[in-house]
Amino acid sequence: MTRNWKIFLAALVGCVVVGLISLRGLHRRVARLAKAEVTEEQARHEVLAPPVSTPTDVPVKAQMFWAGGPDGLAPVEIELPLSADAQERSRQLLQALIAEPPTPDQRTLPADVEVLGFYILPDGTAIADFSDALSNETPSGILSERLAVNSIVRTLESNVPGLRRLKILIHGQEVDTLAGNVDLTGFFDLNPSVPQPISPVAPTGPTPKSPPAAAVPKASGASPAPQKH
Repeated sequence: MTRNWKIFLAALVGCVVVGLISLRGLHRRVARLAKAEVTEEQARHEVLAPPVSTPTDVPVKAQMFWAGGPDGLAPVEIELPLSADAQERSRQLLQALIAEPPTPDQRTLPADVEVLGFYILPDGTAIADFSDALSNETPSGILSERLAVNSIVRTLESNVPGLRRLKILIHGQEVDTLAGNVDLTGFFDLNPSVPQPISPVAPTGPTPKSPPAAAVPKASGASPAPQKH
């Protein structure tokens, strides 16, 4: 092997070593940026929607549904301080679903979404009122919209026994679709095997506000066809 070839091979090996070192450093920087992004999202959400707490809160192992797994959603068990009152408990769960995904890739709801209200009617119908960000910032597409709705539905039915169905509102109003595809004019089934309507525990704090007029199902007339998740 000539001297020039030896010099060339030595330079090539040096370039490979430098490249590997640079790649490792880049990977670390990307990981730090991803962690910083999660922290920034959580901080922004805490400013927009402070955590809900009640006198009956106790630490509970909650089963949350974020993106992942063969079905699009994967259960993740985390410990949360949850209220004994079903209405406040549901709101706490939805806020955690928005604010605490384990990684950015597992997020199902936009970070800027706020839970404006949550109400439970005597027949077990749950009404979740979200800010405009839910429809404005959810990517338009049947898969992304179903992922968002199903994460809400499965998180509620796994942690609040007795809820029978869910109505989703945007800023107090019924809308046709979430972001152009998933129909929001009807209801989503919750705990279909539960025969009895829920009886919420009486809250110990201030009296909850009544749901918006648009949220209350009409007493007469045809109801929208229930939707399966």
